[in-house]
This record gives sequence, structure tokens and C-alpha cells, in this order.
Amino acid sequence: MKKRYCFIIFIVVLTASFMNRSAFAQDTRNITPVLSDDCISDSYVVYKTNQSDRIMLARNTKPIPDENESVDELDDDFFDDDFDDTKQTQQIADPLYYFNYAMYSFNDFLYFAALKPIATGYKAITLTQFRKGMNNFFHNLLFPLRFVNNVLQGEILDAGTEINFFLINSTFGILGFGQVAQNKFDLHTFNEDLGQTLGSYSIGNGFYLVLPILGPSTLRDAVGFAGDYFLKPVNYVEPWELSLGLYTYDSINATSFRLGDYEALKEAALDPYDAYIQNRKEKIKE
Repeated sequence: MKKRYCFIIFIVVLTASFMNRSAFAQDTRNITPVLSDDCISDSYVVYKTNQSDRIMLARNTKPIPDENESVDELDDDFFDDDFDDTKQTQQIADPLYYFNYAMYSFNDFLYFAALKPIATGYKAITLTQFRKGMNNFFHNLLFPLRFVNNVLQGEILDAGTEINFFLINSTFGILGFGQVAQNKFDLHTFNEDLGQTLGSYSIGNGFYLVLPILGPSTLRDAVGFAGDYFLKPVNYVEPWELSLGLYTYDSINATSFRLGDYEALKEAALDPYDAYIQNRKEKIKE
């Protein structure tokens, strides 16, 4: 119960800040979207030369692709025409710059010191099919989150697809461990959240914010994250230690499929600290 009360207080505080116009004032810091066509090409080369366990970081309509799937067979929407040839400068308030960069450095250290080694060891001793099944299970479990946000965004057809997706995988896919809806019925989902929903209503980012462990965000997305908390079934598992354990396991399992993605961004000179804004902008467009 204490955990839930803390989240309620968190929502109230963030909402109060969110409604304050001064929170949306621009400062002198510019964030330049880094996902231009040139950067995408560079990233694609990195992925193609290090194909094992790498997936695209753009639209992800399938929870986990086949590890044997070639890069050419991945979603063509990654290379759509929505990207401009020229970079556009987008201004966003960053009054917490030093805090944000400290949190970015902390998360960077945490990834290399803990998450990556644990995920690497876990991958080495765990069957691929088991890891895929667990990832599918947690993805299926997020049905309420995707469904509600599709409805709030007016995407009624997508909301209906979510229902079909959930029912098929929960029954024929045995609680979501199998991808029957994807493989047999060609149904796919979109990772919607409340932050994207608020963005679809033209609500601005607010100021930039990097959260410990959770990573880059904005004031708007932080408010959305707090709201999404109540739509995630795992959060209602008692005791809260078990809920935290499930979250931790899900993160480790998911990372085991994405080992190298973060390094690829850094190798391609894509600053994860700034790339978040452009990535969210593209997701809101979808």
C-alpha cells in the first residue's frame, strides 16, 4: 500500500508542475534530433555487420524478432520517408542539465557494470525459446496499457486489434507464451503509452528529464509513466518485492535479446542523451 501511495503523490506533484506554464518555457539549450538519413545508414551498417541479437530501434510491431531473421526482412518502416534529409533543431527546456547528465552517466555505468553482464550470463545458460516465451508473456500482459492508450488516441481499429491479439495469444498461445496472433493471423501491436497519448493531443514535452534506472524522459512522459503504472498488471502483484522482482527479470530477459544495441548507438555517434526526443517524436506520429 505504501508503494501505491507514493505513486499517487508522485502523480499529483508532477501534474501540478505539468500544468504550470513556466515548466514549458524554453531555455538556451538546443537538442538536435540525431536520427537523420545519414545516421540511419550508419546504424544499419552496424547492425548488419553485428547481426546477432540485434533488432531495429524504430517501430517495433513484434515483441521479439526471430534471432535467425535477416536484417533485410525486418520492418521496412524503419526506412520510410518520414525522415528529413536535413536535421531540424528542436528546442526543449533543460533546467536540470547537470542532474540529467549525472543520471545519464549513472545509468550508463549501471548498464555496463550490472545489467549487461547479468543479461549476458543469463543468455548463455538459458534456452532461446524459453527467453522468447517469457518476453512474449510480459508483452501480452501489457494489453491493458496498449488498449487504453489506443482508445484515448482514437485508434479504435488498433484497439480492436489489441483485443483480438490478447484473446488469441492468451488462449491458443497459452497465456501469451506463444506468438499465435503474429504467426498465424498476422496481427501486430504498437507499443503505446500515456506519454505518447498526451503528445498526440499536442501537449508539449515540458523540460528534459533523465530518470535513474528508467532512463531519458521528459516532464510529459514522466507524468505518462506515472499514469501507466496503474495499467500494468505486474504492479498489482503482492508483496511489492515480488512485483519488483518480476520487473527486474523482465528487464534482464529483454536485454538478453538486445545486447549490443546501446553500444551500436554509441559507436554510430548517436548520443543517447539527446536521441530520446526524436525517438519519441517519431512514435507519436505513428
